[in-house]
Amino acid sequence: MQRPVAPAVHRFREKASVFLTELHPAGDAGEREAILVRLRKRDFDANHHCTAWRELGGAQGADDDGEPSGTAGPPMLRVLEGEGLVDVLAVCIRWFGGTKLGTGGLVRAYTEGVQGAIAAAREQGLLEAVRAWRAGSITAEAGQAHLPFSVLGAFPEAEILGQDFRGAQAILRFRLPLTADGAREAALAALWLERSRGGRVDWE
Repeated sequence: MQRPVAPAVHRFREKASVFLTELHPAGDAGEREAILVRLRKRDFDANHHCTAWRELGGAQGADDDGEPSGTAGPPMLRVLEGEGLVDVLAVCIRWFGGTKLGTGGLVRAYTEGVQGAIAAAREQGLLEAVRAWRAGSITAEAGQAHLPFSVLGAFPEAEILGQDFRGAQAILRFRLPLTADGAREAALAALWLERSRGGRVDWE
């Protein structure tokens, strides 16, 4: 995953409409709102300010801002997802030029806008790598306290945070780098289910 460290801009024209896409660092709703208010005030004469955003914790959203449903915000969000960008706000500002683009044309234009802004950010070195973690715990009988260590050994990226004993149970705490599709977490849960014959991973 990556996140922007400074704004990046991409501007282009499509059938007389002007599209200006800006990529901004934004980690929460307050930051996103402040950026959007500023851009709406600056470009008050634009017809649309469409947005898509993602947070490191997994929250995300999109807004068509008056464009036909699903033709602006969702395509923009799909680009952010595909590129693995987080803590980011993409705003695509459109000045309508009088020629309708149609549903497919709008999807292509808003997709191109975000792709172009990301390319500009990459060329300017404005993207930084970020690693997200998910913490969890595995509980085993005290006599099998070694078993969770053995299972986690199959995941070199996992970090052991500590082990506690509560009565006849041993609880191993760990964290694992997140994957966009949850595949690593699912693989660990499946392996522990098999090795422990029915046990589960408790995620935080």
